[in-house]
Amino acid sequence: MTVKAAETSGPTLTYAKMRGMVAILIAFMKQRRMGLNDFIQKIATNSYACKHPEVQSILKISQPQEPELMNANPSPPPSPSQQINLGPSSNPHAKPSDFHFLKVIGKGSFGKVLLARHKAEEQFYAVKVLQKKAILKKKEEKHIMSERNVLLKNVKHPFLVGLHFSFQTADKLYFVLDYINGGELFYHLQRERCFLEPRARFYAAEIASALGYLHSLNIVYRDLKPENILLDSQGHIVLTDFGLCKENIEHNGTTSTFCGTPEYLAPEVLHKQPYDRTVDWWCLGAVLYEMLYGLPPFYSRNTAEMYDNILNKPLQLKPNITNSARHLLEGLLQKDRTKRLGAKEDFMEIKSHIFFSPINWDDLINKKITPPFNPNVSGPSDLRHFDPEFTDEPVPNSIGQSPDSILITASVKEAAEAFLGFSYAPPVDSFL
Repeated sequence: MTVKAAETSGPTLTYAKMRGMVAILIAFMKQRRMGLNDFIQKIATNSYACKHPEVQSILKISQPQEPELMNANPSPPPSPSQQINLGPSSNPHAKPSDFHFLKVIGKGSFGKVLLARHKAEEQFYAVKVLQKKAILKKKEEKHIMSERNVLLKNVKHPFLVGLHFSFQTADKLYFVLDYINGGELFYHLQRERCFLEPRARFYAAEIASALGYLHSLNIVYRDLKPENILLDSQGHIVLTDFGLCKENIEHNGTTSTFCGTPEYLAPEVLHKQPYDRTVDWWCLGAVLYEMLYGLPPFYSRNTAEMYDNILNKPLQLKPNITNSARHLLEGLLQKDRTKRLGAKEDFMEIKSHIFFSPINWDDLINKKITPPFNPNVSGPSDLRHFDPEFTDEPVPNSIGQSPDSILITASVKEAAEAFLGFSYAPPVDSFL
């Protein structure tokens, strides 16, 4: 399917209506980290915006093949008979009152991420607190559980955020994660516009290593973008946010869900064709391109035009990069996924590319290569690399409430029963 740029004819724009459209687009740019689902839902609920031909063009391409992903008019939450039970993994002792919740450090579709200190251990964590009602309303419980499953498998890789444990109250889910305070790659890229090639190569290598590990577990990441790539306190990459991961994708396996973030969607996703793990290598190419040039490839402020560029426009590379970087970008941003770099031998093809010849991969995985940039954070309380939009926000009183202090309504009870098996405590030997 080819997406054409919208025609100029359509409803007459008054000043007030134009302001409404601009407000929506500004909000989209500001909250780009929230991804495609929220953008579609935000636009779909604006009655005037839906009538505008340019918006209709965006919505037309964006109809998902799995309705639960982006349903603007979701059906009621599932009944307790539709429970999700992931088997024996529970931490009956963990509760919100175990933590001091100090600062809001992130926000998403279903809740917030907070800096928290464990009262007994005095250890700092990033605690992702999700509202069950919001998840059930959008029918996203399967994706939350998928995120939890992927987090459980991340314990052995240095460039993937780790889950320490998870627990739940009647109305909330809690992920207790590694606290990473070097800032989003998106934040640093915004400040510096673009990176020199050695720095971009270092980040791309660590990202590729993380993606290769996920692929070895038959997991496709699907949502690589600078907002989901963090720097730790030394400057190493940490990949986070596994809500769009797809599990159980074998070497030649495919999936077909329309999801991701507009700037980084691969052509096969836009075409609504079955796609495989090479979708992650397209995204790696898009992120590397953005690191070198300052904007994603095929970017346009007009989303429909950007989709058309992704599908039809040849890749254009300015001459200010090396031939090896050019060759890698051409291989990763190959529109035909069967010819894309990584299509045959996955991570091994990326690893052996000449662009990465300066990288000693054993040293990389063991963090023996000094990062090209040090965030220079003074300690856990140093929040200089977090957006003040988050850190200036007051910590909600309800975050630390225990189940005893919550009024158990019928809907809260229903939400609680939908997430049986969510809680997780690591085995004792994982700390050894």
